[in-house]
Amino acid sequence: MGFFKKKNLPTFPVPPAPYHTLPVNQVSIHTKTDIDDGLTPQEAAQRLELYGFNELSGQGNVSVFAVLYRQIVNALTLVLVIAMVISFVFKDYVEGAVIAFVAVTNTLIGFTQEYSAEKTMESLRRMASPTTRVIRGDSLISVSTRDIVIGDIIVFEEGDVIGADARLFEVFNLEVDEALLTGESIPVAKSVNEIEDHDKPLGDRIDMVFSSTTVTKGRGKGIAVNIGMKTEIGKIAKTLASTSVVTRTPLQKKLEILAYALFGLAIILAIIVFGVNKWLVNNEVVIYAISLGISVIPEGLVAVITLTMAFGVRQMAKNYAIVRKLNALEALGSVTNICSDKTGTLTQSKMIATDAWLPGDGLYRISGRNGFSPEGKIYRCGTNGTNETSEIEVEDEEVTSDNMRYAFTRLVQASALCNMAVIKKGKGDDEWHAIGDPTESALQVFAHKAGLSKPVLTAEPFKFELVQEYAFDTELKRMSVVCKEKSTDAYYVFLKGATESVLNQCTKIQFGENEVNLDREKFGPELYNELEKLASKGMRVLSLAYRRVIKSDIEISKWTREKADTDMIFLGLVGIYDPPRPESKAAIQRCFGAGIEVHMLTGDHPTTASAIAKEIGILPLLWSPELENEGKFNSQLVMTAAQFDALSDAEVDNLSELPKVIARCIPDTKVKMIDALHRRNKYVAMTGDGVNDSPSLKKADVGIAMGLGGSDVAKQASDIVLSDDNFATIVNAIAEGRRIFSNIQKFILHLLSGNAGEIVTLIIGLSFIDSDGISVNPMSPLQILFLNMVTSSPPAMGLGVERASGDIMRYPPRSKGGLFTWEVIIDMIYYGIVLGGLSLANFVIVIYAIGNGNLGQNCNSSPYGQECAPNDPTCDPIALEIACHQIYRARGTTFATFTYILLIHAYNCRSLRDPIWTMKLYDNKILFWSVFGGLLTAIPTFYIPELNSKVFKQLGIGYEWGLIVGAVIIFEIFVEVYKFMKRRYLKPLEIVEGEGLKRQYSLNEYP
Repeated sequence: MGFFKKKNLPTFPVPPAPYHTLPVNQVSIHTKTDIDDGLTPQEAAQRLELYGFNELSGQGNVSVFAVLYRQIVNALTLVLVIAMVISFVFKDYVEGAVIAFVAVTNTLIGFTQEYSAEKTMESLRRMASPTTRVIRGDSLISVSTRDIVIGDIIVFEEGDVIGADARLFEVFNLEVDEALLTGESIPVAKSVNEIEDHDKPLGDRIDMVFSSTTVTKGRGKGIAVNIGMKTEIGKIAKTLASTSVVTRTPLQKKLEILAYALFGLAIILAIIVFGVNKWLVNNEVVIYAISLGISVIPEGLVAVITLTMAFGVRQMAKNYAIVRKLNALEALGSVTNICSDKTGTLTQSKMIATDAWLPGDGLYRISGRNGFSPEGKIYRCGTNGTNETSEIEVEDEEVTSDNMRYAFTRLVQASALCNMAVIKKGKGDDEWHAIGDPTESALQVFAHKAGLSKPVLTAEPFKFELVQEYAFDTELKRMSVVCKEKSTDAYYVFLKGATESVLNQCTKIQFGENEVNLDREKFGPELYNELEKLASKGMRVLSLAYRRVIKSDIEISKWTREKADTDMIFLGLVGIYDPPRPESKAAIQRCFGAGIEVHMLTGDHPTTASAIAKEIGILPLLWSPELENEGKFNSQLVMTAAQFDALSDAEVDNLSELPKVIARCIPDTKVKMIDALHRRNKYVAMTGDGVNDSPSLKKADVGIAMGLGGSDVAKQASDIVLSDDNFATIVNAIAEGRRIFSNIQKFILHLLSGNAGEIVTLIIGLSFIDSDGISVNPMSPLQILFLNMVTSSPPAMGLGVERASGDIMRYPPRSKGGLFTWEVIIDMIYYGIVLGGLSLANFVIVIYAIGNGNLGQNCNSSPYGQECAPNDPTCDPIALEIACHQIYRARGTTFATFTYILLIHAYNCRSLRDPIWTMKLYDNKILFWSVFGGLLTAIPTFYIPELNSKVFKQLGIGYEWGLIVGAVIIFEIFVEVYKFMKRRYLKPLEIVEGEGLKRQYSLNEYP
């Protein structure tokens, strides 16, 4: 199976000197890369093939021995081993050998299933492992850290985990936490200048970054120079590499506890057998005790569940939801509330700047919506602009370099320079590509359309140079940069962010060509009126500001963010439209129909957030701030983070309904929302992408990180990673989680109702006492093993891969009680009693109604009974043989009855309440062929000589087939009457319209 295969790969050529001592251009030459365009995809693929993956030796490997140990040391194997030893002790070599074969076979099957499942989970964890942004073929892409090759140009920023050792060639305020390698708790400030000392300590190599360290501040770029075991972390890999296998999920742990509880029950039942037989320990009694002990254990249950769950997560990965932890599957089916971000999850993250507004100048309209292409024009609509976002051009003044107004020029400069994104045309496809945040990319496209892009502003005659950068802060809701205009030696501070945050830093307004003092009472209403106009159309609205300062270089270098972001001059607003994903509305309606509430937690303005929320159905179409203020709703559906955070826990708990939209959200607000939902006994799925989102992702029952735009820290804190950042994928994952657990519930019901039937049969069978005072066994140990492994297990696997029913998302979330609801427990008991009762009834009919009622002697182990002693006048060998033959036929009838009812019962278990005739026979091919194969497989056990009598302890049957068919029909009648009573008297499984949702508006509001 390739468990121990190891491939030796060549290593990359050694540099002429340590990388930290080489200039960047020499490192670039040695690694044969281009610091602007990176490697081509073809070169990267060749290097990956030649030098292997970027991973530590033994990292994440599944331990073969640990998996095998778990298969050997479990309740099932213990029962089988005990049964095998007892059989050999009492010289029943055939039965002992068969049990030994079954034990070995079951262990190998379980090992193969679990090893395959854990290998699947290992591959999925690799898919969800930290990703790294690299430049390949002049495009910025995200690749699995495992796929980094030497020569890759790595791009990183705050919150990223460095994917490989790299030589830096561009940094800005870059600080890296290297405590993992050096033990130094203070982050290290980085530089690009080479270091002369070859033996410089690791912590002092400030022109290098190292694999597995974390960026705590700033951003940078570097050339990957060492990967895998050649990295600094690789040199100490022996102490860090993990060889542990997948952590057991709560469900698996509960089932393992159940297995050992059943093992204890098996011992108790065996003691009962010996007690009923007056503590006589002989071959007959021991066989009966073995039979009862084996009947208690559902063979292969844990392995089947592991395989089913692994199959499910593989399907989820194909649908863009990568499960990092199996326990997330258990929580998915219980999710009652989803807290989702807006940008890129509910919307397309295709940002387009469509409008701008400046005090005094009025509205500007920006045409051109072809992605990142800078083709388009800008029109000044003045104060009477329509603010329409359509492509229909009206007779407005086109903005050119000749008539561009001063304030607008500064607005464009702020858009281009307070911006880390880059757009450029690809060399291969002639298409425009963006490197950076979607919002900043939209502003960069806007600046290109205005003719003042960053490349223009950093060249003659402006020659702006970036001096300081204060990255976007999720709590402050703004970012700023300090630039030096070399042509004048003046410094400029450019600021962008949320309007209220930017406005708080301003003391003046750029009004045309003049700077006027900011009168908040006079200017505020006009500004927020224009902001509301843009936001009401679903636009993200950013405010921009600037100021010009004359300071020395030394003074500027000592500035903090607080010093830079003061006395700003307000420039205006830019409206950026991000259309909702087409599938978002339908996905949200599926949630409502499934009893799941959706909350939007976004950093956007409340009007922007509520406009998008109404468009996709989170808010009712009739909702408006005015109606909410008039008290038309029982609770405030839209709040800002400041409003929500100001409420005490008691005040939050007194709300009739938690808000559906929280705008201007910060990470702490997400944690507070989760706590509020938990106090209402809700199960929460929370999305996140930033470094500061990790607390909320860990606190949520299901933490969901964004695979495309999420930070590595967020991914590592999450349970599930979305590889497409799509809200609809979350809903599909919930549906898949429900399907998996519904299927597990189905095959557990099938398996355990069979075990219950066997226990009923054998416990009542203790009352059949032969002439020696020994209980006559209605079923032999190997019959029970055959039922549990050959008859039951294949249909159980078929039930495990059952497709989701069409109404899976019309059921309420699964209760926290898990799989064993009262309905399922009662079903198991009921079906087990009926199944065991009918099987035992046929046993009685064959012996007492059709036979002579004689139970013979020693008929548990021989079809001929006890061998008569010489000259024993009380022993009639012919009568004894007749008695034992009828018991063997009765045992065969019981076995056949049990087999065929159990196989047909698999179709009953496809639904807890629907009648069997509503189910298609062949839509689940695995189930169909396992049932059909089971019907045929049992037949040879009756008619092959020696196999029937010596192994299965039964004989061929004839007229008894009529009893078996009758028992199957009677069983189905009992099942359908029982299901009919459940449908009539129990609460419907599906959600009744409006029930459980506690909404103030109808589900039918959204057709």
